Amino acid sequence: MPDGHKTVLAFDFGLKQIGVAQGHTLIDSANGLAIIKANDGSPDWSAIKEVIEKWQPDLLLVGLPLNMDNSESELSQKARRFARRLEGRFSIQVLMIDERLTSREAKSIIHQEQRSCGRKTRAQDLTKIDHLAAALILQGWLQAPELGQKP
Repeated sequence: MPDGHKTVLAFDFGLKQIGVAQGHTLIDSANGLAIIKANDGSPDWSAIKEVIEKWQPDLLLVGLPLNMDNSESELSQKARRFARRLEGRFSIQVLMIDERLTSREAKSIIHQEQRSCGRKTRAQDLTKIDHLAAALILQGWLQAPELGQKP
């Protein structure tokens, strides 16, 4: 990837919903944007198109859900297919990023936020997890862009 400042969108692919985050290499940070609904892994392509048109990214990232032993699962293959379809539909470079444990880390962050706000309930706002996981995927890439791989 050539030097320069890039706007990047990251996707945390899931069968029911897909988290989306936005970041920029200039400020080296990522922010969760949205949750896009999916039906058995088939995304709402019009919602994805809206996000891409709004943010005009130079690069797209998709989390690659690997098993702890580095093997791939059926979900890994579906995430790769989603990444290839993104690249084909929008003609924007797509890289895959190992996303192991990002959802767990996102849940932990939300739980800590709730505790710091004084909420006594153990219920977590699970609607935030996917776009927060996407932000963690993007932040990981910003810190180590060499880890990106082709779908």
